[in-house]
Amino acid sequence: MDDTSARLARCIRQERDARGWSLADLADRSGVARATISKIEREEASPTAVVLVRLAAAFDLTLAGLLLRAEGERERLSRAADQPVWRDPETGYVRRQIFSRPDHPVELVEVEMPAGRSVALPASSYARIRQCLWVLDGAMTIVEGEDRTLLGPGDCLAFGPPSDVVFANEGDRPARYVVAIARS
Repeated sequence: MDDTSARLARCIRQERDARGWSLADLADRSGVARATISKIEREEASPTAVVLVRLAAAFDLTLAGLLLRAEGERERLSRAADQPVWRDPETGYVRRQIFSRPDHPVELVEVEMPAGRSVALPASSYARIRQCLWVLDGAMTIVEGEDRTLLGPGDCLAFGPPSDVVFANEGDRPARYVVAIARS
């Protein structure tokens, strides 16, 4: 496990302990198997993006909020060299937390999605947030419930009401995009 995954494991355990929840309680609230949570907390497995989103939602946090807690407090200035980077072990997508502070309503995330890969996130991960996605390079297909939108470089999509969302790179080269998130 890399250092970020180890910090995430400790953070998940701390969040669970702070609430007085058992592994079974967190499993029930998140929809993540108790055995999976146990392996993550013991640093025997790296969580996928979907698992992290479900755990964060159970804690009433965004994914960025959970990652921020794992990384510790940041200053107002977010230097590129200090921005936490995380790689999803399942899809290989790379997520850079450009800006996030608990006292600021906006978060910025840069993602590089490998060609032919996708991530499906549940509607629960969008509770109490609003977001938009701006494609920098490549193309992305966003599926929100029944709506399917193809985005190219420079295109920006404001997400609608919370629904299950699929972020898909159906192309033959990596796509890079920025997600702006505002807490509502």
